[in-house]
Amino acid sequence: MDQGMFAAPLWAWAAVGAVIAVMLAVDVLSHRDNHVIELREALIWSGVWIAAGLAFGLIVWLGWGGEPAVAYYSGYLLEKALSIDNVFVFALLFGYFRVPAGYQHKVLFWGVVGALAFRLVFIFAGAELLDRLAVAGFVLGAFLIWTGWRLAVRGEPDVDPDRNIAVRLFRRMVPTEQQYHGGRFTVRVDGQRRATLMLVALVAVEATDVVFAVDSVAAILAITTNTFLVWTATAFAVLGLRSLYFCLAGLLRHFGHLRYGLAVLLAFAGVKLILAETPVGKLPLWLTLLVVVLTLSVAIGWNLLAARRERRRHAGR
Repeated sequence: MDQGMFAAPLWAWAAVGAVIAVMLAVDVLSHRDNHVIELREALIWSGVWIAAGLAFGLIVWLGWGGEPAVAYYSGYLLEKALSIDNVFVFALLFGYFRVPAGYQHKVLFWGVVGALAFRLVFIFAGAELLDRLAVAGFVLGAFLIWTGWRLAVRGEPDVDPDRNIAVRLFRRMVPTEQQYHGGRFTVRVDGQRRATLMLVALVAVEATDVVFAVDSVAAILAITTNTFLVWTATAFAVLGLRSLYFCLAGLLRHFGHLRYGLAVLLAFAGVKLILAETPVGKLPLWLTLLVVVLTLSVAIGWNLLAARRERRRHAGR
C-alpha cells in the first residue's frame, strides 16, 4: 500500500472522525426545522465546507510535507468535480419523487452519511486490491477509461427508479406508502410500520451513489493509495455535497460542457493506474494536480463562453 508518504497514526484517524461527526451534528441541528434552503444559506455553508477542506490540506502540508498535501488536494479537487454529476442526478431523482423542498436537505444529509460509509469500504477494498493484485490496476484503469467515454457520449442519464434494482427490491420487501408524511421516513398505518415515499427517495439516492462511489474512489486511488489521504480528500469533498446541490440545482443546465472535463479526468485517472503497472511507473503528483486544475479550468471556461454566446443569440432575436 502506498503509505510511503506517511503512515497516519490512529489518533489522526480518530481526530478526523471526531471533526466530521461534530460538523455533521452542527449541520443537522441547524436544519432540524426542515426549512427550505435558500441560495444565500447554501452559499454560506458551501464556503464553510470548502474552507474546512482547504484548511485540512494545509494541516497535511505543515504536518507531513508537500507531497502528501499535493496528493490530498488533487484527490479533493477530483472528488469535488465529480460531485457536480451527483448533483445533476440528485436533482432528477428529487423531481421524479417530487420531494418537497423543505425535506430535500434531510434526504441529502442521510444520503451523504451513507455515501461516506460506502466510500470508506471501497477505499480500503480498492487499496488492498491494488496492493495485492497487479492486474487490479489494469482492470480499474480500463473501467475508468470506459466510464469517462460513457460520460462523454451519453445524454441525460436514465435515473428511472422503477428500473433501479435496489428500489424495486425495497418496495417488494418493505410495505411502502406512496405519499409523504411530513419529514418522517416511516409511519405506522393500521398497526403496521410502513416506509414513506421519502424513505424510498433516500434508497434511490443511496443506490445511485454506490455507482458514483465506485467511480470516484477508483479515480482517487489512481492518485494515491494512501488510505488516509484518499479518505480525508473524499470525506471533505462529499461533506459539502448538500450545500453544493442547493447552490447548483437551478443552474445545472448551464454546466452541460463540464461533463466533458469530468470524462477527461476519469480517463486520465484510468491511464495513470495502468501506467503505474508498467515500466513507465507512477506519474508525478504535480503533473496530476496540474492536469486536474487545467482540465477543470478549460471546462468551466467553455461553459462560460457557451452561456455568453447563448445570451447573445437570444438578445439578437
